[in-house]
Amino acid sequence: MGDDDSARQVGARIDTSVPHSARIWNYWVGGKDNYQVDREAGDQVKEVFPGIVDDARHTRAFLARVVRYLAGEAGIRQFLDIGTGLPTADNTHEIAQRVAPESRIVYVDNDPLVLRHAQALLTSTPEGACDYIDADVCNPDLILAEAAKTLDFSRPIGLMMLGILGNVPDYEEAQAALKRLLDALPSGSYLVVNDGTTTDQNRNEAVRQFNENSGSPHPYTNRSPEQITAYFRGLDLVEPGVVPTSTWRPDPSPWPPGDVAVLCGVGRKS
Repeated sequence: MGDDDSARQVGARIDTSVPHSARIWNYWVGGKDNYQVDREAGDQVKEVFPGIVDDARHTRAFLARVVRYLAGEAGIRQFLDIGTGLPTADNTHEIAQRVAPESRIVYVDNDPLVLRHAQALLTSTPEGACDYIDADVCNPDLILAEAAKTLDFSRPIGLMMLGILGNVPDYEEAQAALKRLLDALPSGSYLVVNDGTTTDQNRNEAVRQFNENSGSPHPYTNRSPEQITAYFRGLDLVEPGVVPTSTWRPDPSPWPPGDVAVLCGVGRKS
């Protein structure tokens, strides 16, 4: 079956009568895998907090920068990307394999919509590998067992956690899941975290409305800057540390520069 046929089968099974969190996010970053109901829900959030679009797009731009850094400067050839979201332009495997075609990438999500899109649209270079795991971030043992079928856990891995730890309402549970994942990674591996903060009251209200209207069974929770920074405890932070996503090693962007209500960081396991 070709990619076009697979994509059509994906589309045939999509419920367009209610908004969907992944499609709303796709709308904010300028993707095309969304519908009127998603755009309306996304616009309702934008009315409360117009900066949500900047947050989403700067997060996407950060993904590209950090994967280029890991695959290039840091020499990482394996990536475990948890909380994939809907595929758009320049996904993790595309960025990494442009730098190093032999890169191996495992995506993880537990959203059936995302899974169907990923199976149809995420394809690897012949030299590398690309796989997808249907699993919840709170089940790290399943993630690790399935990822080991594609990734070599004796060699460094880039653990990508963009916008996913906020989907675990209990902070201690989020920390425990992250610790289990990090404990399984060898020295020289990297952790990448990007999550929304509690520092902007309009964003807090926007997230509340998003949770009400997105149709997601996993409501999002903003974290304090101190909580996000604590994810990197025991790791060597890569400069410039835990900072607003738009300011982490920025390069020319079509979106206005400036602070966003999202923090990110990169840490190396020694």
